[in-house]
Amino acid sequence: MANRHFAADTPELRAQWGEFAWDEISLAAAEKILAKYPAGRQASACLPFLDLAQRQVGRMTDTQGWLPIPVIEFVARELSMPVVRVMEVASFYTMYNLVPVGKYHVQVCGTTPCMLRGAESIIAACQARGMKKGATTDDGMFTLTEVECMGTCANAPMFQINDDNYEDLTPESAGAILDALAAGQEPKTGSQVGRVSSEPEGGPTTLKKMAERNYDYRGQW
Repeated sequence: MANRHFAADTPELRAQWGEFAWDEISLAAAEKILAKYPAGRQASACLPFLDLAQRQVGRMTDTQGWLPIPVIEFVARELSMPVVRVMEVASFYTMYNLVPVGKYHVQVCGTTPCMLRGAESIIAACQARGMKKGATTDDGMFTLTEVECMGTCANAPMFQINDDNYEDLTPESAGAILDALAAGQEPKTGSQVGRVSSEPEGGPTTLKKMAERNYDYRGQW
């Protein structure tokens, strides 16, 4: 499972990230986020601010992004929160990376439904491309993490890579996705066998028009 620990707070880390501040993209987004909450309730923006900071670090490093301690301290100052409270939030949710990750963060679900449907073979496909659990490849391209349920049990096995889910995987389709990303391509997201949502394999057996569009059946009931 995901190994949750903060990167060491070293002088080198401080030198690189100690002056972190919002860039133009993040500043505009931060202002919109804060406007959603009443005065004195800015701590409610902690989760989106951490996500915003992680994405900015990602743009700066050409990775998925992560949260160095000085960046967490910046978020705490922006929201007038104790640093330890922000660290508690960041360390609780696995959507936040506490150590550097690669350009593509491959999170393979290993919970029971995915395991029964072949998650181990998906991990093997990743490992065949030089990945190791909890580590980043030498070229900085991929980080592999085994995680708990990603909420896509009906379309198991699956993995999430950065913001996208890839479902109904086989070792072959998983490998093709990874190879496409390594080559700078954009592989198809979602189900890899053509399912629209979580209907049975082979297509829906009821309410079939919903697979084409948001069809309103109410007049027929």
